[in-house]
Amino acid sequence: PGNAAQLKDNEPKRLKLYKFVAALVRAYAAIASELAEAGYTPDQVKKIQAEVDQASKLRDEVRLNSGDYIDLKAYEPAMRHLIDSYIRAEESEKISAFDEINLVQLIVERGPDAAQAKIKGVMKTDEAVAETIENNVRKLIINESPVDPSYYDKMSQLLDALIAQRRKAVISYAEYLKQIAQLAKDVTQPGGPVAYPAELQTAAQRALFNNLERNAVLALQVDAAVRASLQNDWKSNAMKTKRVRLGIRAVLAQAAAEAQAGAQPGVAEAESSYSLEAHTTRMLDLALHQNDY
Repeated sequence: PGNAAQLKDNEPKRLKLYKFVAALVRAYAAIASELAEAGYTPDQVKKIQAEVDQASKLRDEVRLNSGDYIDLKAYEPAMRHLIDSYIRAEESEKISAFDEINLVQLIVERGPDAAQAKIKGVMKTDEAVAETIENNVRKLIINESPVDPSYYDKMSQLLDALIAQRRKAVISYAEYLKQIAQLAKDVTQPGGPVAYPAELQTAAQRALFNNLERNAVLALQVDAAVRASLQNDWKSNAMKTKRVRLGIRAVLAQAAAEAQAGAQPGVAEAESSYSLEAHTTRMLDLALHQNDY
């Protein structure tokens, strides 16, 4: 939660930086060929060019570190052309889109070495590269968490542990890259380190399993209840959503009654009315985030 709040709080500042740097690059490009006529000495021209280049690289580093590789994709090619033509002599690296895939996808599909080679075009230290990868994996975990809160909570804990190991130098940098690549794969392809019962065939069933204390029977019952009660556009229609909620609640209430019946004398009621409603709300929210329904 704290990481999610921090990302959200810093977003307006990052967007301002991106806009200001874009305006600076375009303003410089408009006058770059006329600086001598405007009275600037060769040394002053070089200094201005270096300052604009530094601002551009700072924008790249902030954007890459925060995982803002999608929002800027639309105008990135034009911006790279201006930087190529008027600021940097060498060919610029395609940073934000990574050949139309994001950083985490790049790690998963091409390996950590390919990602590191790309990032080091902007960031010069292993520490900066590692933090950039971690921030991108963290952002993906936060974004995907509603689809399977239990699973992504485990992924977040694994990421925290890996970060701690890296900072304490418990593992080598090469081993860190290997493990962060595997974690990125597990984040983008849920189910890697988790063994699912064979009867759980869909992502929705597995998400329910993870969030129902790994109870496969109950997961299948809730899945069946959702499918039996859902109607077209049920996620955007309050009455249709309520129908699905009632289906889920009926299954959970039955499971609670069975658990209570089997409880030893003196054991508190397995499910109070309040906890049943709260449990139903959690499962409904989970169902709302599934592409299978």
